Parts: sequence; structure tokens; C-alpha cells
Amino acid sequence: MKVEKKVVAGFLLCVGSVQCMLGIIVAEALHPGYSTGQNYISDLGVGPSSLIFNFSLIAIGVLGAVASYFIHHVFKRNSFTFLLMMGSIGAIGVGAFPENVRVVHTAFSLVVFLFTGLAAVWSYSVEEPPFAYLYAGLGGIALLALALFGTEIYLGLGRGGMERLIAYPELLWALSFGSRLSTHPLKPK
Repeated sequence: MKVEKKVVAGFLLCVGSVQCMLGIIVAEALHPGYSTGQNYISDLGVGPSSLIFNFSLIAIGVLGAVASYFIHHVFKRNSFTFLLMMGSIGAIGVGAFPENVRVVHTAFSLVVFLFTGLAAVWSYSVEEPPFAYLYAGLGGIALLALALFGTEIYLGLGRGGMERLIAYPELLWALSFGSRLSTHPLKPK
């Protein structure tokens, strides 16, 4: 049985996002005194939860990079391939360079958050409503939260809460878009 490239790409995005969300949850539970409101997500990359968290970030990055290869063959649009690949490289960098390598880690964090948010918005162009609106909205929430986070406006959520308003919409987008990619027809080119 021949498996379509879009099915493979979608499956990889689904697996990557699910394992990353579960990795964050497990790492939070293993990290003594961790506060989702006050701690950065990347605080999980040092200390007792570091192996789980860093592996999870590297895994989602590798799976996303492979998915972007297949997605390129599906859409033949360099812009989306570039956005997804950059977001994936950012995730690999976040896992490979924990926050105690400050400058490099911060740069990779910006790359993953910015480019994945842009990829979510871009996916609007290949999806039918209502999912097109959902994906643009999730990407928009992530990008707005990134701007607020960068200016240290946390809206009472704490820095960890605001950072989650960047990461979780992007992970939910990858899960939903991956699922749709592997199971539904796409908007005609």
C-alpha cells in the first residue's frame, strides 16, 4: 500500500505535537516547585525534568522538519516549507541548547515561536473554512502573545502563562492541521 506524502506529513505533525504536549506535562510534574504561571516553559530543560523536556523538543523539531519535506511536495510552496522548517529548527535548538546557554537558547526560542506562528497563519491559504479561520486565529493568538511576552506584558498570567499562550496555540495548530492534512481533501491550488 502506497502512503500519500500528505498523510505522512500530517501524521508526523500529529505525533510531534502530542508527544511534545505530553512531554511538557510530565516534565512539569517532575520539576519540584514548578509554577506554570511564573516559570518559563524552558525552565523544564534544566534540572530533574531536563531529559524528558529536551528530548521532546528535539523530537518535535525533527518530526516537523521531516514533515516540512513532505509538505513541500504536497503544496509546492516554498514559503510554507520555509516557515515550518524554520520553526522545526528552532525547536531542535531549544532542546539542544537549554536555557543555561542563554543567548543561543533565546534566539532559538524566538525562531520557533515566530516561524511556527507564521506557519499557522499561512495554513489559512490551503484550508477551507471553518478550519482556515481556526488556524489563522491560533497563529494570530500566538503572534500577539509573542509580542506581549517580548514587551513583558503578561496580562496577569505571569511570564509562564503568557509563554503558554504562544506555545499551546502553535501545538494545537500542528495537531489539528496534521490531522486534517492526513485525512481530508485540501483546497484546490
